[in-house]
Amino acid sequence: MKELLASPLFGICLTLLVYRLAELLYQRSRFILFNPVAVSIVSIILLLKLCNIPYQDYNNGGRMILFLLGPSVVALALPLYQRRQEILRRKLPILIGIVAGALSSIISAAGISWLLGGSEEVVLSLVPKSVTTPIAIGITEKIGGIVPLTAALVVLTGCLGAICGPEFCRLVGIRSKAAIGLAVGTASHGIGTARLLGEDRFSGAIAGLAIGLNGLATALLVPLLWFLFGW
Repeated sequence: MKELLASPLFGICLTLLVYRLAELLYQRSRFILFNPVAVSIVSIILLLKLCNIPYQDYNNGGRMILFLLGPSVVALALPLYQRRQEILRRKLPILIGIVAGALSSIISAAGISWLLGGSEEVVLSLVPKSVTTPIAIGITEKIGGIVPLTAALVVLTGCLGAICGPEFCRLVGIRSKAAIGLAVGTASHGIGTARLLGEDRFSGAIAGLAIGLNGLATALLVPLLWFLFGW
């Protein structure tokens, strides 16, 4: 039994099974809090704790799925290519929105953490929270943050954006599919984009574009702000 749990097959099968069940739960209920990614994360944590299974055993297979994160982000180029003409017509508002979103995310995260008494390492770890995981980890490593903390915050940010991002946009009066896609993609990267792709291909395409552009903008802005303000 111990050998089975330590096998990469265990982590892969557990992840896929739990996610599929979470997806069915969301499809049947359509309750926003039952986002498949959020439910899967909580369920796997509880299963590992209740069954006393070491995280390292699970991660033998889990990290293989993590490897697919990069290719999955690249695959978002397909809906982007399919809607390229509509997106090109909006290129200036998109670029302005990305820069504004990246700046507000960086400043709000760093500012709130600093006001609450966070250490320099914690502040730096919060800065790239709205960027997709591979880029966020790279930024954190360069500026001296805590990589595991950044990774956890990126996932948490993505889950929150996927759960309530589109609803919040509509609540404040935003009806444009392009604007909703840009906001959710910039704020909650791949997890939020995955939800939009299931609801509207155009919003999902814009969100996919926002992931890459926000990653680029944040990677450029963070070192600049770090140098200017002496973080």
